[in-house]
Amino acid sequence: MSDREPVAHFIRSIIENDLAAGKHSSIVTRFPPEPNGYLHVGHAKSICLNFGLAEDFNGACNLRFDDTNPEKESEEYAQSIQDDVRWLGFHWNGEVRWASDYFETLYQCGETLIKLGKAYVDDLTQEQMREYRGTLTEPGKNSPFRDRSIEENLDLFRRMRAGEFADGARVLRARIDMQSPNINMRDPVIYRIRRAHHIRTGDQWCIYPMYDYTHCISDALEGITHSLCTLEFEDHRPLYDWVLDQLEPEKMVPCHPRQYEFSRLELHYTITSKRKLNQLVTQQFVSGWDDPRMPTIAGMRRRGYTPSGIREFARVIGISKSLNVVDMSVLEGCIRDDLEASAPRVMAVINPLKVTLTNYEAGVTGTRTGEFHPKRPELGSREVPIASTLWIEADDFLENPPEDWHRFKPGGEVRLRYSYVIRCDEVVKDAAGKVVELKCSIDHETLGKNPVGRKVKGVIHWVSAEHALPIEVRLYDRLFTEARPDADKERDFTEFLNSESLRLVQGWAEPCIRQAAPETHYQFERLGYFVTDRKDHDANGKHVFNRVVSLKDSWAKPA
Repeated sequence: MSDREPVAHFIRSIIENDLAAGKHSSIVTRFPPEPNGYLHVGHAKSICLNFGLAEDFNGACNLRFDDTNPEKESEEYAQSIQDDVRWLGFHWNGEVRWASDYFETLYQCGETLIKLGKAYVDDLTQEQMREYRGTLTEPGKNSPFRDRSIEENLDLFRRMRAGEFADGARVLRARIDMQSPNINMRDPVIYRIRRAHHIRTGDQWCIYPMYDYTHCISDALEGITHSLCTLEFEDHRPLYDWVLDQLEPEKMVPCHPRQYEFSRLELHYTITSKRKLNQLVTQQFVSGWDDPRMPTIAGMRRRGYTPSGIREFARVIGISKSLNVVDMSVLEGCIRDDLEASAPRVMAVINPLKVTLTNYEAGVTGTRTGEFHPKRPELGSREVPIASTLWIEADDFLENPPEDWHRFKPGGEVRLRYSYVIRCDEVVKDAAGKVVELKCSIDHETLGKNPVGRKVKGVIHWVSAEHALPIEVRLYDRLFTEARPDADKERDFTEFLNSESLRLVQGWAEPCIRQAAPETHYQFERLGYFVTDRKDHDANGKHVFNRVVSLKDSWAKPA
């Protein structure tokens, strides 16, 4: 997928050593998202790690949905996740897997733990359970229901499944150690009663397993060799191992996978909390999960970020256990480098100023062709039409410019990109004194060659008003003004939304892009990289272009 060398990191070293020692003949990883929202840039890092390692070592990577929380899950989210993985360029092993595929096995494992004296049904309320649990500095205390007999626990657990009890009335807990310094090991809940319609099993179940319990068993059932997760699950690893240690001797699971943790991605100028991303959507701060300002994979795709650019970003930031704080400019730089190498160049004007060529002669004033990319001849070229009226970028003209100004000024000359040298002979203003038109003359001896006896340094982009394609341009910028918008616990993160994160303008572009399909990239020369919007762009109607990134990082670096 990439000709770049993989970056060495501790997980890669573990896998290399395991294979060399014969611990595994091949590796199996997995990507296990919960279908309760759209994936974001942090998930992209995990996708690239899990699927990338499987590719590098000729192994396999499963896509498994953790669908144990039915109230928050939907088919829309599940489908979007599959679309995202495919778009990033990866393929999962076999069919999509679901935790719900294993609901019956998970239930039987629960009964096995009860029979081993390792699980019990508890009647404590949630509030009482918190009280009994203790704190980080104080041990917990045993529930009064902890010493129920195996027979009573089996009976109650089966009646929980049969729907005899109200939601929340009882739970099944692992029987481990209420004195453990690790709170996750203080008799964690592994099943709860919850009457909720499930996207796959409907109303078949009224009890659902907890994530920590489900995840390790699912990994074992799938023969996962290396279970990779972010560092917040490090304290959960003893529970992962405990569950499998009880079940493996009973032959309830075929193997004991190993969990390894790496640091999660913290990307400046954005957020990756699903709850907060959902808040942005539901409160209509953005247009949806795929709003091009969102850090979701769907949003990045619509913005015009490329799969190869995102994969390169994941490669560059690396994998470690240390804090992974990355500035947005690193991601934008990877996208920019990818588009620099691949995107065709065309001219467009987004802040138009009218230019009238007073000595234009139809049939005499000629045209030239321009290459779409200076280093990609296979992309071809196009004719750049000219007419008596042009649009240029208003920013390329100053009435009273500084001495080092090399663009247009009264009485000055510039070269039109791929065309003639022209001279500004007259400046036309409106009643308010605003410049609305430049009247210029062409040096007809300068098509494809330099003027005689003088040097013209400035080159500006332009389009022919007669031929230009009208376009809607969406100038996207970073969604937040603060590098860490959710770091201030005294202020709501929405207070730091960037009011300039989207600006709509009407512009003009070369006619050669008229039939561009959605998700087609271009460099608009001297303006930035743009993409045809995947939803609103119509090659036969509305032409909508999103700014992907500027030509260079224009954000000021912190002092």
